[in-house]
Amino acid sequence: MYSWDDEPDLNITPFVDVMLVLMAILMVTAPTINYEEQIDLPQGTKSTKVKKESTITIRMDKERVIYLGKEKFKLSNFRDTFMLKSKSYDLKTTVFIRADERLPYKDVIFLLKSVKDVGFDKVSLITE
Repeated sequence: MYSWDDEPDLNITPFVDVMLVLMAILMVTAPTINYEEQIDLPQGTKSTKVKKESTITIRMDKERVIYLGKEKFKLSNFRDTFMLKSKSYDLKTTVFIRADERLPYKDVIFLLKSVKDVGFDKVSLITE
């Protein structure tokens, strides 16, 4: 029979189950842990300032009146007038066009093409 001197068998199944559950919890929570280190960045030179890129905004309302700054133009004579005024602008300047959504597609494209024909490369239509 059995005596107290026999070595008992160890049942490690509950221990393995607990360890697997803890490992699963660690694997789920580890990606959400954020570590923050204090980093001292070197001082840069203050002699050069970053220049803000200049832009031109052209607006066209539903009556086909075009606004360039405080000036108003009609769509029919905008192309020629803008060609003369563009000599005072840098052709690398970004141009934003804001047009009323009720305008016919051909009017907006005419305005876009007029600006591109002058020589501006960076022309964008602004939407909301």
